[in-house]
Amino acid sequence: MSLVKPITPHLWFDTQAREAAAFYCGLFPDSGIDSVVTLKSDHTPTGDCDVVAFTLHGQPFMAISAGPLFKFNPSVSFFVNFDPSREPGAAARLDRTWAALIEGGQALMPLDAYPFSKRYGWVQDRYGLSWQLILSDPDGDPRPPIVPSLLFTGEVCGKAEEAGAFYRSVFDGSQAGQLVRYPEGSSPDKPGSVMFSDFRLGDTWFAAMDSAHPHGFGFNEAISFVVTCRDQDEIDRYWAQLSSVPEAEQCGWCKDRFGVSWQVTPAVLDELMTRGDRATVDRVTRAFLEMHKLDVAAIEKAGRGT
Repeated sequence: MSLVKPITPHLWFDTQAREAAAFYCGLFPDSGIDSVVTLKSDHTPTGDCDVVAFTLHGQPFMAISAGPLFKFNPSVSFFVNFDPSREPGAAARLDRTWAALIEGGQALMPLDAYPFSKRYGWVQDRYGLSWQLILSDPDGDPRPPIVPSLLFTGEVCGKAEEAGAFYRSVFDGSQAGQLVRYPEGSSPDKPGSVMFSDFRLGDTWFAAMDSAHPHGFGFNEAISFVVTCRDQDEIDRYWAQLSSVPEAEQCGWCKDRFGVSWQVTPAVLDELMTRGDRATVDRVTRAFLEMHKLDVAAIEKAGRGT
């Protein structure tokens, strides 16, 4: 069975979900706010929560303002591909995007020429979210404009290749892409570990790489990935494969063996939350906040008010 929609990155903000989504939508083409839903304060542990669904450059995203529980770090970033074979002004647009993202942020790798790209930079924006802007090789295989990237560090360093194979086994219709290994003399990175890889999970491309440098950060719940399912059977299947940390299970969230967070959710939940009236949203919110793995029948019952 295929996913109802592409795997969707979910961004956890303290209070700035609406502001950040509007900023990003104004920066990238083919972007826009799709919906905004507020979860009321008496139903959530951190007060009123804005949940924003939006699209950036054709890639769906979600964001929530849910308090200062989790902070972004560069273990998850987003490649932005600027392809000169498709866009004559790609390099100039890359520079404009960099200028907007670095305002109030910081460079993690300066915007410059590198062996792998004539124009590349890694920036952490004003909200703490990380972006890797790259002028794509026109002779390379095409990739989507925005690609989530996973950096395997600390205890999971060296597991990027294993993780890519695991994720491809979980999601139907997946495909391996590039795989570039660290050569000899790459200390502290182990020769043969993953310098860069990418793979497609369903309709969504991901990148993954190892880094043995002492970064001091790792995967957390600030960025998770929403898997939208058609029915309970699909939820059960993904949950059984992705959930490896029982204490992390809550209201459809789970954590896999590598520490990456996922949200396994039914399509009907999105429909009820975005199209239902205030009473429906409140009933459904009360119902799913009490769950670990989501129960489609109970969510539908709450939606009906029966």
